[in-house]
Amino acid sequence: MNMASSRMDRFIIILNYILLTFSVLIIIVPLIYIVIASFMDPIALLNKGISFNVSSWSLEGYRKILGNEAMTRGFINSVFYSVSFSILTVIVSVFAGYALSVNELKGRNLFMTMFIVTMFFGGGLIPTYLLVKNLGMLDTVWAILLPGIVNVWDIILARTFFKGIPNELKEAANVDGANDWTIFFRIVLPLSKPIIFVIALYAFVGQWNSYFDAMIYLDNAKLYPLQLVLRSILIQNQTMPGMIGDQLAMAELKRLSEMIKYSSIVISSLPLLVMYPFFQKYFEKGVMVGSLK
Repeated sequence: MNMASSRMDRFIIILNYILLTFSVLIIIVPLIYIVIASFMDPIALLNKGISFNVSSWSLEGYRKILGNEAMTRGFINSVFYSVSFSILTVIVSVFAGYALSVNELKGRNLFMTMFIVTMFFGGGLIPTYLLVKNLGMLDTVWAILLPGIVNVWDIILARTFFKGIPNELKEAANVDGANDWTIFFRIVLPLSKPIIFVIALYAFVGQWNSYFDAMIYLDNAKLYPLQLVLRSILIQNQTMPGMIGDQLAMAELKRLSEMIKYSSIVISSLPLLVMYPFFQKYFEKGVMVGSLK
């Protein structure tokens, strides 16, 4: 019996390793391909495939991107939108989640039900557009920042985390004369770094990859985020004015367009790849605590 269990355990462990290796390869191989392709000549890439010969690589695609005003402005706009949106989302989610976690709050089940209903029933694109328009937020940064800061999933995650904090801590502080604000800012928040970083990371990644809201609400090209600029390159197969000179032949234009596509993907993914290691320990803890409870 024990020998059979041991064999089964080994089989499951080996199977897990195989599945994990397969999953990692599915993720890592396209990333490596895109990074190498961003340095290679598209014609050589098409004819010969990926080459690891560094001497034949070129930084031409990156020079074209970094020298383009629209790309630089889009990158700065995306950083501003993502950071601001993350801060606002964390503030709303933490305050709402904490309030809904307090048993003394009257009508908290009703509020929670109202929040959850919005997860399944939305107003749709046209009513949302009319609301943003009537509030005077069209073609402003507020159209990007405000409509999505109330995220019910983040509120539920925060509420679940706060409910896990022992009531004895709050009661002890209450006995020492601390009021609700003191308990929240001096006791609850310092213990809530994992869930704060998780919500901030979710909000940052979501806003960084978002382009639909900007496409609907923004007309001023100076307010475009990076993803909207990239969309014109990746989906519409166009390049921004000034990125390639008019004197170049069509073949050269297509060659540079292909190179710019891969370089754009690398540059747009770089902030997320850089910031994730710093958030990882909080991310794992926050997600596990929220999911288990």
